[in-house]
Amino acid sequence: MIKKLWQRLTTGQPGKRPQQAIIVPRDAHCVSRKDISNNALKVLYRLNDAGYQAYLVGGGVRDILLGLSPKDFDIATDATPEQVSQLFRNSRLIGRRFRLAHILFGREVIEVATFRAGHESSCHTEAKTSEQGMLVRDNVYGNLEEDAFRRDFTVNALYYCVRDFSVIDYTGGLTDLENGLLRLIGDPAARYREDPVRILRAIRLSAKLDLQIEKNTAAPIVGLAELLDHVAAARLWDESNKLLLAGHAFKTWHLLIKYQVAEHIFAQTIDACKSEKTGHFKAFIDSALKSTDSRIEKSMPVTPAFLFAVFLWEPMNQLTRQMIDKGVPSFEASQKAAAKVFEQQRNTVAIPKRFSITAREIWSLQFRLLNRRKRTVNALLQHPRFRAAYDFLCLRAGEDKQLNEIAQWWTEIQDAGEDLKHKMLSELEALPRHKGKRKNKSRRAGSHRAPQKSQH
Repeated sequence: MIKKLWQRLTTGQPGKRPQQAIIVPRDAHCVSRKDISNNALKVLYRLNDAGYQAYLVGGGVRDILLGLSPKDFDIATDATPEQVSQLFRNSRLIGRRFRLAHILFGREVIEVATFRAGHESSCHTEAKTSEQGMLVRDNVYGNLEEDAFRRDFTVNALYYCVRDFSVIDYTGGLTDLENGLLRLIGDPAARYREDPVRILRAIRLSAKLDLQIEKNTAAPIVGLAELLDHVAAARLWDESNKLLLAGHAFKTWHLLIKYQVAEHIFAQTIDACKSEKTGHFKAFIDSALKSTDSRIEKSMPVTPAFLFAVFLWEPMNQLTRQMIDKGVPSFEASQKAAAKVFEQQRNTVAIPKRFSITAREIWSLQFRLLNRRKRTVNALLQHPRFRAAYDFLCLRAGEDKQLNEIAQWWTEIQDAGEDLKHKMLSELEALPRHKGKRKNKSRRAGSHRAPQKSQH
């Protein structure tokens, strides 16, 4: 990745201001223009040609150094957003908290940010904090060095220059990459208070990049996780998708639990895990997360609706049972419980209605999949949510013999020829109707035993 030479050149501790930047020449690092988006290079060259400084920064540089393929390419420059907009007709300015320019190349978006300075020592008035100390507006512009120390993690504060092909490191990010550490720049507690979402970002990057969260960076997380209660639900929706749909959901979930962060985002799920003594719900979640990671690795489609259906399944079942015990009819209880758990979850994570509708359809189809009837099988197979509901059933089955048999039946009939399909449907007439008497067992979860289908 980086030649050991640069470990000897690093002065001071990572995350602290060094005497000077470490400038790594072209022959001592692996960042190459062939690994960078052509559109990002166009933006860099045009900004340079117009007399501005411009550097590739953040995840694009970090991932290339780690031998990964970046998905996004961000650029830092001394040009203001308005000046960037004047250079690029295909741009738009976005954001209040951080004013940015997005350069549009079809579906690819190159994000361009102006160098920022530390607002606490600035005479500018373009920074504003909330009562909890969170930055709600921060458009204080600065120079390259100031920009480096305004970034979140040392490994995200590495800059690539297309003029001389060097990598510039002000914060010790190269050393942290070598040591496999994820370290916040500056005082961790202050940086988390400034933006609590950095807690989620630390966990996500640790899981994604297989980096250990440095001890001082990790120490305040448990105590400050409650700050996430003040983050907008819409923002946590975006962050939850990054956490769970990046291909590392299983590891991320267990880090969220380890640092007591999950209870501030998925409170109902954590409460249900604690109250459900058998461990089946925990196993169900693990299986669903592993399945999702596997699908992403295979470039198969996924949707957050499926995982929210998993996370809220046991909370919905528990609430349904409580309502039934109070005399509410079963169907009415299940409908009211489903609506209530999603309403409560939306107070924290703003789940769009289209995804909550999909999740509830997956739930409603579970009863129909268990109660197989000859006259309804073909309609179920054609239902737009059948595949997701089928996968959900397979994940629920685990070691439950009856559920496994039903899941296997649905697996076989999907690919059965006409003769076999007719035979299987005829045999249904002799089966007793599922009454839902085995309440606990019918909800058991475990590994995905049945052949993989398109669950999402």
